[in-house]
Amino acid sequence: MNVSIDAKCITPNMMTTTTAKKPAKAITKDSTADTKVGTKIFLIGMMGAGKSFWAEKLKKRFKVPAYDLDSLVEMMEEKSIKEIFEEDGEEYFRKAEAKMLRLFSEKKQFIVSCGGGTACYNDNMKWMNKHGITIWIDEPVEVLSERLSKEKSHRPLIKDLDDEALNNFLSSKLEERATFYDQSAYRLSGDKLSETAFSKILAGHA
Repeated sequence: MNVSIDAKCITPNMMTTTTAKKPAKAITKDSTADTKVGTKIFLIGMMGAGKSFWAEKLKKRFKVPAYDLDSLVEMMEEKSIKEIFEEDGEEYFRKAEAKMLRLFSEKKQFIVSCGGGTACYNDNMKWMNKHGITIWIDEPVEVLSERLSKEKSHRPLIKDLDDEALNNFLSSKLEERATFYDQSAYRLSGDKLSETAFSKILAGHA
């Protein structure tokens, strides 16, 4: 199934068309006014970090379309992420994910909530840094574990884990993925996570 990415909706068959990192270089202006965001924003980080939550908030704040990458892959494949993992395997999913991600090269304005592993495969991090602004939403493992313990059933990588195993899994995954996440242009976590923080970042790219 071919999927195109439209500013207002997604339609099938129309492909034609935190521990602080380093201080974000653009965070110098305390601007919370509506920024005209002629840019591309990729939100990365662990599952449960709140990427989809922030994508929706920023969508309303900046009047820019927001997309969830996993949901787009599900539409393209006509299967849930769980079904893709079970029937086709993770390697297949990662290829489909990369294919969908690259469709955003045709868009001028958007916010994309990426999957937890998106940054770690198929040179996706390099591609995102080349085509937009990458922001790592970095929440502590304890916060991730608490959030995810309530929604394990529809997340293939953690669906069979008890709470202790979940915490260990998240710690291990974060350590494994940190090298990729750390390539992001910006990193926000804890009390640095706010609409004001995002506004300051985007003000430097307006």
